Amino acid sequence: MASEHVTDVSTADFPTAVVQRSHEVPVVVDLWAEWCGPCKVLGPVLEKLATEADGDWELVKVDVDANPELSTQLGVQGIPTVVAFRDGAVVSRFTGAIPEAAVRQWLEQIVPSELDRAVDEARDAALAEDTDRAEYLFRAVLTQRADHPDAGTGLASLLIARGDTEEALIVLGKLVPTPEVDRLQAAARLTAARTVDMTVLERAVAADPTDGTARLDLARALASHGEYEPALDHMLAVVRERGGQADDARLAMLDIFEVLSNEHPLTPLYRRQLATALY
Repeated sequence: MASEHVTDVSTADFPTAVVQRSHEVPVVVDLWAEWCGPCKVLGPVLEKLATEADGDWELVKVDVDANPELSTQLGVQGIPTVVAFRDGAVVSRFTGAIPEAAVRQWLEQIVPSELDRAVDEARDAALAEDTDRAEYLFRAVLTQRADHPDAGTGLASLLIARGDTEEALIVLGKLVPTPEVDRLQAAARLTAARTVDMTVLERAVAADPTDGTARLDLARALASHGEYEPALDHMLAVVRERGGQADDARLAMLDIFEVLSNEHPLTPLYRRQLATALY
């Protein structure tokens, strides 16, 4: 069956028709064969649902006999196998001719909800620098679902950018922990020191290099302005002093590592120095 939302695809067409297309709309791939009885049961169900969806998602059919390399690439061990793509990646799959009700339930996890669409609109607004519109949409989504991950991280990013770090941390605290949530929490904690007068702190540290509180405050202020290396130097000095601020300095260093990521050259360098200072 071929229609506007159901197409046959070969290995050559796959990168464009599936991977690239899935950045615009979810694509469901039905891997089947002419000799496969269960495929003939499931195929019409998928085609019917794709037609009903009218563009909310698209169905692509791949004959595994004509495209064995694609079957191998997708790790197909039995047919029918159905694989869903979103944003260029596999997001879900199943094998076997499951009932229509089960297929519908599976599709609910694949097709963006109204909230997901609102988040996409908010992201577009943010990219267009319409931050007021983006914030409005993110907040609208979070009103309905406080732990929506993309709306939460999207709003938190806007709040951090304008210095509303306390609210950003509240928003992030309602989300399931992920590397992105951890990174934004670290960024929020570091950004909180952006308004501190560094000149006063620099004088305090110059007057008394053993003043752990002043040195840590200065380090946080430097980090809030992206001056990570001098910030890490000051934090490391506080850790080495082993005074009352040592553990806070250690945690602040971990925040910087989180923001920079493990790929940044400063992260492994200062992780080693922190480990030596602690042990």
